Amino acid sequence: MRVLKTTIVMTAMSVLAAMPVYAQATGQKPAPTQPPAQQPPAGPPTVAPAQPPAPAPRPPAPFPEGAKFAFIDIQAIASNSSEGKAATAKLDELRKKKNSELLAKNNSLKAMQDKLQAGGTVLNDAARAQLEKDIEKTQRDLQFAQQDAQTEVQDLTNQLQGDFQDKLNPIIEQLRVDKGLLMIFSIRDSGVVAAEPGLDLSSEVIKRFDASQKTAPKK
Repeated sequence: MRVLKTTIVMTAMSVLAAMPVYAQATGQKPAPTQPPAQQPPAGPPTVAPAQPPAPAPRPPAPFPEGAKFAFIDIQAIASNSSEGKAATAKLDELRKKKNSELLAKNNSLKAMQDKLQAGGTVLNDAARAQLEKDIEKTQRDLQFAQQDAQTEVQDLTNQLQGDFQDKLNPIIEQLRVDKGLLMIFSIRDSGVVAAEPGLDLSSEVIKRFDASQKTAPKK
């Protein structure tokens, strides 16, 4: 039996769909004797961190003799398998890099805003106008950088999830064959509210998955 393609939503690798957008519009050009009013920034922009990982699967109970159905917890497998942990580490590394880049841009913007507000009557009209233009440009650049960072993180998430699924599906299918099962359910997607604990094959899948990655040829 061919294993059904599983839609994997890995808690350990999840990314919030929306990232806070930081943008601060400059006001109209003020009179030369007063600095323009500036609203304080809400805080530096960030790429959303991953959600807490799913708990480890419980120690396996005896598999019921003659059972033809079983289930697994995909999120627990993603959180506790070596492959899932490696993917999470890659995402965390990218998030840290993007957050660092956004923070640097945000600090540069804040420095210009502080300079404009502190300039008062010191800045002449031409200098003030140029600084306001620089602030507006930096605001746009920061917003675009946020959008690009969100897209890059989401693209990596999709890639890692696809790779994870491609490697995991054969493991699940072989386990089904070995145990003579008709079907293996994804417990979080099945709507089941109660089940015999021995039918949970998550720990066995993690064990086989980790073993397969140790023996897989290096690319």
